[in-house]
Amino acid sequence: MEKKINLILENGRVFEGKAFGRVKDVTGEIVFTTGMTGYIETLTDPSYCGQMIVQTFPLIGNYGIIEEDFESEKSFVKAYIVREYCEHPSNYRCEGTLDEYLKKNDIPGMYDVDTRELTRIIREHGTMKAKITSAEPVLDENGMSKEEIDVEYFDMVEAVTCDSQFTDNVDGKYNVVLWDFGAKRNIRRELLKRGCNVTTVPASATAEEIKALNPDGIMLSNGPGDPKDNVKIIAELKELCKANIPTFGICLGHQLLALSQGGKTEKLKYGHRGGNQPVKDLTNNRIYVSSQNHGYAVNNDELPENAQLLFINVNDGTCEGIKYTNMPVFSVQFHPEACGGPHDTAYLFDKFINLMEGVEYNA
Repeated sequence: MEKKINLILENGRVFEGKAFGRVKDVTGEIVFTTGMTGYIETLTDPSYCGQMIVQTFPLIGNYGIIEEDFESEKSFVKAYIVREYCEHPSNYRCEGTLDEYLKKNDIPGMYDVDTRELTRIIREHGTMKAKITSAEPVLDENGMSKEEIDVEYFDMVEAVTCDSQFTDNVDGKYNVVLWDFGAKRNIRRELLKRGCNVTTVPASATAEEIKALNPDGIMLSNGPGDPKDNVKIIAELKELCKANIPTFGICLGHQLLALSQGGKTEKLKYGHRGGNQPVKDLTNNRIYVSSQNHGYAVNNDELPENAQLLFINVNDGTCEGIKYTNMPVFSVQFHPEACGGPHDTAYLFDKFINLMEGVEYNA
């Protein structure tokens, strides 16, 4: 039997839909993502921790759930909202349905929602707090809810980082430390296939502990939340940069690097999420299509003195990449490891390998 549920937005708008997955009340920050495929990678990307995801593509779940495509062991999202979900997926790799996956991970799902209108509201008003509930909302004469939505705030990076250090050894030429702030598995895959032994360390690792591993390079991962909340990590990263170890930062790692060098970050109105975000490489004026998932950006007007802008977002001009002129370090806001999304910028992992070989980053 279909169960009706309600989505209440912070601005008072109410959407009625139907429940799938786990049926329970939940609150979180509501965001949208524009990916046509890659819903498995979206659900298992730790960067979505604490968020309620709206898929703009209308049909989701048609190729089922495939564990090999997971970007982390579990999902950290608060809720999943779609126009239509596929109850009977068809794919030779399929291992289960979207409904089963949400139930297993204790995540409420909502379907039969006008996700187009919902996305337009988020674009106009920006990301906001929201609530999914089985209870009937109390509405005013204009059909708006006056409910105060309370969202629990917590240390998101601590919630998604690994519990302890571990190593993937392929008898490679390079030893890379992956500092895990919520790392997607494909970052490790890209490093391993390029001949790197990868030692993953938790977010609580110190600069001295990382240096003691004698890495040839350091990888700063993606992750969730406001970068400014990670005060201890930023302080440790500032010390680590003094060692001049070749370093590559992605997404949250990119933001933390900028903060450690005296830069500033800002919250975007509704962020960049999906596999179709265009970025411009300022060193050669080429345009690449990238996969992205972030709600904050490094402020272009307050870059560190030792920072050179490498990439910008074609749509809004925000910072998408930085090269540091006084150390072998660079970072990007987008996801060159893709999954899901285009592989246009995977060459940046080769740039990282070059850095470890002593070759300066160039076009």
